[in-house]
Amino acid sequence: MLRFLTAGESHGPCLTAVIEGLPAGLPVDLDAINQFLYRRRQGIGRGKRMQIEADTVEILSGVRFGYTLGSPVTLAIHNRDWENWQERMAVTGQFDCDAVTAPRPGHADLAGVLKYGSEDIRDILERASARETAARTAVGALLSQLLAQCGITIMSTVSEIGGVTVSTEQPEDDPNIRAVVEAAQRRGDTLGGVFAVSVVGAPPGLGSHVHWDRRLDGRLAGALMSIPAIKGVEIGAGFGYSGIPGSMAHDEIFYSSAKGYYRTTNHAGGLEGGMTNGADIQVRAVMKPIPTLMAPLASVDIISHEAITANTERSDVCAVQAAAVVGEAVTAIVLAEVLLEKFGGDHINDLLAAMKHYRQRIAPEQV
Repeated sequence: MLRFLTAGESHGPCLTAVIEGLPAGLPVDLDAINQFLYRRRQGIGRGKRMQIEADTVEILSGVRFGYTLGSPVTLAIHNRDWENWQERMAVTGQFDCDAVTAPRPGHADLAGVLKYGSEDIRDILERASARETAARTAVGALLSQLLAQCGITIMSTVSEIGGVTVSTEQPEDDPNIRAVVEAAQRRGDTLGGVFAVSVVGAPPGLGSHVHWDRRLDGRLAGALMSIPAIKGVEIGAGFGYSGIPGSMAHDEIFYSSAKGYYRTTNHAGGLEGGMTNGADIQVRAVMKPIPTLMAPLASVDIISHEAITANTERSDVCAVQAAAVVGEAVTAIVLAEVLLEKFGGDHINDLLAAMKHYRQRIAPEQV
């Protein structure tokens, strides 16, 4: 069973992740993980924090001479900004700094202090911060290398920012996108948007129909919704299904000895009955505008209960491109989970052999 945990605060010493269940013998490309993290730091509308952090991974366990051992893999991303926050985020000593008491609408601030009984919102915001996704991105980057060994690749695109359709491959190259982001920055405002994640090469039969929590569409939607600020996910035609009849909604099935079973459309987004059907997996997610505004909204002080403007933290104007990269990572995590659930294997060669046997069983002409 593949599982992982992340730990760490936004301005703490580091972010860490422990991954258990990776097969032995997987070649690990550290540069590729760091390149994945580099992509997460990029994008139009990103803030000054990303100019400080290098976001490079240190592997502390589970890998020897470039290959996984089958034991837990520990990843660490050191926060460069920690040196500026040591007094405010100290593990020991006495509390001797200003408390944050003005919760931001749209953030975890108020619900968090009510739930955990804190009088300082920083106790909540440090972990609720999207900074945590750097650790999950590192996990997903490593697991994408496992998927690549199995012929599965994942990619993402940004289709909309601030209500404006992206017309170029990179949103920062689109003058309309740049204009809307720069205008929001001048207003002290923030913008959300839409991104898509596509998976190519997944074999049919990942996931299962037999119980609700094994349905892959639910697991993918849950993983994407767990990214901070993601408020909606659709698979394939998604909400578009509401406007078309069944005769146009479903992907007709064909067969040839050269292709095996195939479809000429992919309204289902590669998933039927909670399982992959052999077509490309296609999901989309919408990201709300970031809750930290430089022109803050109205709020209430959690100590005095007086009207106040919300707290401001160093933040981004727009992080949709970064969220798309995180979307790739969490998709890789879920697919690696279901892949290992189905095929298992304590060594990468066992996994590959099991996949080959399965492919031969379901479509012997194509193997």
